[in-house]
Amino acid sequence: MKAEDMNQLQLVEREEIDDEEELFEAIDKLISQGINSGDVKKLQDAGIYTCNGLMMHTKKHLTGIKGLSEAKVDKICEAAEKIVVSSSYSNDEQSLKRKAVIRITTGSQALDELLGGGVETSCITEAFGEFRSGKTQLAHTLCVSTQLPTNMNGGNGKVAYIDTEGTFRPDRIVPIAERFGMDPGAVLDNIIYARAYTYEHQYNLLLGLAAKMSEEPFRLLVVDSVIALFRVDFTGRGELAERQQKLAQMLSRLTKIAEEFNVAVYMTNQVIADPGGGVFISDPKKPAGGHVLAHAATIRLMFRKGKGEQRVCKVFDAPNLPEAEAVFQITPGGIADAKD
Repeated sequence: MKAEDMNQLQLVEREEIDDEEELFEAIDKLISQGINSGDVKKLQDAGIYTCNGLMMHTKKHLTGIKGLSEAKVDKICEAAEKIVVSSSYSNDEQSLKRKAVIRITTGSQALDELLGGGVETSCITEAFGEFRSGKTQLAHTLCVSTQLPTNMNGGNGKVAYIDTEGTFRPDRIVPIAERFGMDPGAVLDNIIYARAYTYEHQYNLLLGLAAKMSEEPFRLLVVDSVIALFRVDFTGRGELAERQQKLAQMLSRLTKIAEEFNVAVYMTNQVIADPGGGVFISDPKKPAGGHVLAHAATIRLMFRKGKGEQRVCKVFDAPNLPEAEAVFQITPGGIADAKD
């Protein structure tokens, strides 16, 4: 690959941005509808940067923003509805949104075929499995492949990585970038990394990300892992209801980010022993997070260890994919097809 081609890998084509602007309306457009610029600033401070994102919040939530009265919120919502035209309920709008969906390569052709072309934007993909089953390795590979141009099955955008377990390794990105013929330094520059230490910190990082995503072309958000801090910060059955409520709020935020900015959300999850699994089940383990997490994830993938460096990925739940398996391999250059 030529040097000038490599430099182009990090650039987003102008036409793609123009297409996206039809789908996502900037919050600043409220000013043209007679909304005070000071009130628009308050919305931005609360992590709301698009009119589409505004429509995803309840009026109760919006009146909780300091300085916004019920009358102001009613006026803001009315103005936003005029901008985000009612055609959002039409089939044309839905098909336009589906056309804007990008599928990002995993690095393995077998895994891409299993996922219908790769990891989808505008939805949440959850990978669960035991330690060393390849979940974080796929996250690292996606950090690089997301930056490839769309004609090379990439996302042509930047990456945000929220790390709750301390597993992200910049030196792991280098050989993966070299495998794809990219400049490792430029690839690392396009990855925004944040280490989260509490579930509240994790949620606040998501709020801050909305600001960056409204200004720059992001295509992937990795949360590795989604449940770890909730299992630490909430203990025992007495705190389970509160934990699930807070987890639901964070997953709702992830869903909004995915749909608002056309970003692929890839989150890893841990597994727990299932004592009710019975003696006839060979591997009585289930994903952590219960029904709350199960309903939030659009595509659920189950990872398990195979022979040597081989790993097996099974579609556990997906609205548009058949239940099937794919075998892949962990190599120094990231996820790749398994060798016989």
